[in-house]
Amino acid sequence: MHDTIAALATPVGRGGIGVVRISGSWVVEIAKILLKKLPKPRYAVYGSFYDVEGKLIDQGIALYFPAPNSFTGEDVLELQGHGGPIVMDLLLNTVINLGARLAHPGEFSERAFLNDKMDLVQAEAIADLIDSSSKQAVRCALRSLQGEFSFQINSLVEKLIWLRSYVEAGIDFSDEEIDLLEDGQIIVKIKELIKNLDITLTKAQQGYLLKEGMQIVLVGEPNVGKSSLLNCLAGRDTAIVTPLPGTTRDVIREQIQIDGMPLHITDTAGLRETEDIIEQEGIRRTKLAIEAADLVILLLDDNSGNDYSQTLQTKSPFIIHNKIDLSQHPAGMQDGILYLSAKTGEGIDILKEQLKKKVGFQGAEGNFMARSRHLDALQRAKSALMLALKHSMAFELLAEELRQAQQALNEITGEFTSDDLLGQIFSTFCLGK
Repeated sequence: MHDTIAALATPVGRGGIGVVRISGSWVVEIAKILLKKLPKPRYAVYGSFYDVEGKLIDQGIALYFPAPNSFTGEDVLELQGHGGPIVMDLLLNTVINLGARLAHPGEFSERAFLNDKMDLVQAEAIADLIDSSSKQAVRCALRSLQGEFSFQINSLVEKLIWLRSYVEAGIDFSDEEIDLLEDGQIIVKIKELIKNLDITLTKAQQGYLLKEGMQIVLVGEPNVGKSSLLNCLAGRDTAIVTPLPGTTRDVIREQIQIDGMPLHITDTAGLRETEDIIEQEGIRRTKLAIEAADLVILLLDDNSGNDYSQTLQTKSPFIIHNKIDLSQHPAGMQDGILYLSAKTGEGIDILKEQLKKKVGFQGAEGNFMARSRHLDALQRAKSALMLALKHSMAFELLAEELRQAQQALNEITGEFTSDDLLGQIFSTFCLGK
């Protein structure tokens, strides 16, 4: 935290503009040498950039943000020059020669968090915003960045603090004949808290789906139309389609979006008995993909009706009958089975709606971005509150469960977070962020 850090804040490569970001206590001294002056705070100043020997490197815009009114809470200097890789290297190396060091991934955001410029949820939302793969994901990440997720967590924590104070006051002043359960106040408040937490958890789960999506595996006999269905969903010819059985011998992966939710679809080798060593390996990989899938789609030829569900020992498949363009079966759901044609596209819209239902995705509107650690913390908080209801007659146990629930929620915003977890979170950020 005492070092001055620097990094290229724009992507590596050629561009019209490149940005070098600097943060720390040596910013003022570096600016005076690099720019021959200290720029006026929060104004874009055009000037020349010089190396340690006073030779001209480039010309561009300098922005100076004195502490604590900056992104990191420290003195920050941003240099916007011409985006050639050699120019940027010269500029960054000069900054390092003047006393800075290269920043670690996410170190600017980490310093912003440590200096109370944002909480951990907002810091993670920065990375999620950059990595967003759809407009819906961008909106959800922005809600988290603006503090909507944090607000809901803090609201839950405030209610928990009130409950803890009420319970612990009853424990500390038990000789004063304070009856915690006289009017059922504690039980009612815990139930209300669980209800509010469930609302937050549902929104977080939707945000998680929008960020991570779901893993879908297409399985079935050779020539039932798995590759055709993959191509139909992807909107392009990703997999090779031929009339010959066993065309697909390896797993083929494609990502599509349904209402902004990413779906990672895997096409696999056809399941059948074979002496072909290459095809056997493909079938082995198919079974591995099945184990890792969130949803398995078992594709059957509606003209033959073969059922390979016995091969899916650990998964309950979503069964689809394909090739209704040949069987003349109407498209749609019937007895839990979807009938469609991957060749003509009939029934594909129904499939997309069914995929959303299978994973429980309700849409992006009003939700915020969330990660697996957020869901885990919310689930632990809920479990603690459920135990608190169970122990409502044992005040010491009740107080401990409420404390555990509060600590789990505080982990989300970073009130109680280990250094190891912080290092893991910020190491996934890009340099210069």
